[in-house]
Amino acid sequence: MRAIVVHGVEIPESLIAQEAQNHPGASIAASRKAAGHALATKALLLRRAGEIGLVAEPELDEDGREETAEAALVRAVLEAEIQVAPPTDAECRRVYDGQRARFRSPALYEAAHILIEPRSDADEDVALARATADRLSHMLTEGVRTFAELARDHSDCPSAATGGSLGQLQRGDLVAEVEDALLALAPGQVAAEPVRSRFGWHLLKLERLIEGRDLPFEIAAERIRLHLESRAWSVAAARYVVALAEDTQGKGVVATLDEEGGIRDGSGCLGDFIGDGAAAERLLPWLAAADPDVFRYLLEESSGSGVEPAKLVRAAIAEFVDRANDEQWTQLISASRNGTDPAQAAFATIMKTRFSGSHQGCTGGH
Repeated sequence: MRAIVVHGVEIPESLIAQEAQNHPGASIAASRKAAGHALATKALLLRRAGEIGLVAEPELDEDGREETAEAALVRAVLEAEIQVAPPTDAECRRVYDGQRARFRSPALYEAAHILIEPRSDADEDVALARATADRLSHMLTEGVRTFAELARDHSDCPSAATGGSLGQLQRGDLVAEVEDALLALAPGQVAAEPVRSRFGWHLLKLERLIEGRDLPFEIAAERIRLHLESRAWSVAAARYVVALAEDTQGKGVVATLDEEGGIRDGSGCLGDFIGDGAAAERLLPWLAAADPDVFRYLLEESSGSGVEPAKLVRAAIAEFVDRANDEQWTQLISASRNGTDPAQAAFATIMKTRFSGSHQGCTGGH
């Protein structure tokens, strides 16, 4: 199983490929990067929830769907660890005064129509519908019958039952050609000509225009407060996640995901080498047998510096853990998976990087 490391989380390549489908980007690489970040972030948050002993009950969203157990824990850890101060009245007032256009009720209009729908898309049926619309329009012009009467008797729209009334509307509620024709009329005016849309022919009447009004600050304040709180919380959450990721620097692989997305603690073998001198001592005979050249370089450096080999080993591993980036951790994991003993393979990789490179540098390649 191939894996990469993102923010100290070891993630299988197969899981990255699966998650990338949820992160469309400009390129495959961009989608994979976003997928790795999302998976690592979730793993770090779940790991943190475990560290502080959180238990969370799944909740229902606005559509009545229950969140997963993992989503509940992620929500719980963010709620527990992120605190934002509520915005003050002065802050809300500054937003209100600086963005007054956002705090207006929408302009409304009341309208009615009579729809004459062709029986089919055939030219003769379209022409017949137009002729009917023209005849009704002429009756309105002559005052033979009222708009509401003709709508009840002839309109193919359900609004016929209410005399063609469409009620209160705002921009975008109707198809553009009908809305544009309506808003070009004066209140009480009937359009001189039927208007064509994909539904058929419309006879139109603008009943009333209602201009938008500024909302009082007292009404807008709660909306502004919720917006500011949401924005502050989002910023704080992003900073919290960044801090979690930065905290993994110097700790190596802190968590590992399996191919189903399950999380477990990362390997502690390198930490054992740093903290337990005996662990490094036990691996020295293995290094002598597995890679005599690296072992010889280690002994030469030990002799020249007067530092015991085991201490040099611990120092080299500590330096790697402290400075390695995600790419270097990925390379280390790849190397360890190719060995029969992952811990020893990881150990050998670090030793080769540290001591063989050091030896070549000191001798100038002789």
